[in-house]
Amino acid sequence: MNGTPAPDTLAFVESPVQLLNVLEWAHTRTSDLTVVVLSPTDPMTRGQLRRMAELAREEGMRVRWEEARGGAGAPFHTIGGLAGALRRARRIVIGDPFSRYVQLLLTITRARDLVVVDDGTATMEFIAQLAGGERLVRWHRRGGRRGPRDLVFGPVSAAARRRLTPSPARIVEVFTSMPLEEAAPGITVTANDFAWTRSRFGPPRITRGADLVGTSLVETGVVDPDRYVEAVTTLARTHGATRYFAHRRESTEKLHRLAVETGLEIVRPELPLELIARRGPIGRTILSFPSTVVHTLPLALAGTGVRVAVCDVSPQWLRDTASPRAQGFLSGVTTTARDVQRLPALN
Repeated sequence: MNGTPAPDTLAFVESPVQLLNVLEWAHTRTSDLTVVVLSPTDPMTRGQLRRMAELAREEGMRVRWEEARGGAGAPFHTIGGLAGALRRARRIVIGDPFSRYVQLLLTITRARDLVVVDDGTATMEFIAQLAGGERLVRWHRRGGRRGPRDLVFGPVSAAARRRLTPSPARIVEVFTSMPLEEAAPGITVTANDFAWTRSRFGPPRITRGADLVGTSLVETGVVDPDRYVEAVTTLARTHGATRYFAHRRESTEKLHRLAVETGLEIVRPELPLELIARRGPIGRTILSFPSTVVHTLPLALAGTGVRVAVCDVSPQWLRDTASPRAQGFLSGVTTTARDVQRLPALN
């Protein structure tokens, strides 16, 4: 771009996990690929994206960093600068079909091939909504009242959903490590087994203890913070966990409270947890609440002997503001996970 020929494939990512899964998707493909990072404002996410961008460049990819949210005029500048390449690209790869930014970009492209790579458990909801002909909305927002911005953006979201629906003129692939019970007719589902991660890192050194994986369920308004801290305390004490790997969206205040009340060492990973775990050192047991990692870590750590255990979220933990869909969705994340140990919910 910027005067150079448009790439055959454009990939748009907004999180480190999305960029990791673009690397996994490209591992066995031959493609003239440029990754466009639509940078968020959160410092932790930006830091992990910078490190992932370095890895992508080491793999021979071109990376274009866009300050897509750097002020009121940033979206117009970003979209204007990408419009030409978007119209000429043969294939578009996206990591978050729920992103309004991505949905807007999809209305510009003429690409015949569209690929959706995992953005975690949201992929499961995307597939279900597409198969059911529903509007695209994140699971933790379902059941809430549609605001003015939702109504204004409605036509763009509807157009993006049509773009993501397979047709004789359009091929849609979903590259995922998530279990999908139902896919919309015509969608090609390709399994992500983290072959790139396993070939690039490890095997890890395994410690005797346990590590605990954090979640942003408190920050998204789903789980009560007091209940969450109580659950982390109980899990750490019961299983002898010594480290807590923080989710990039967890607040500094909550993490400080966890450190004080549980005695756990709080680790802010510089890369997605799949890579951190694969590089090691990592505990022999990894404890998690329902989240993407209960699906991805068993794949990334296949053959290492590390055990992943998941603790269900009790209905008593949920806040009054949580979506009516929350309990069923979280339960589904756990019950569909393969090669994990299920722990009983803590009341």
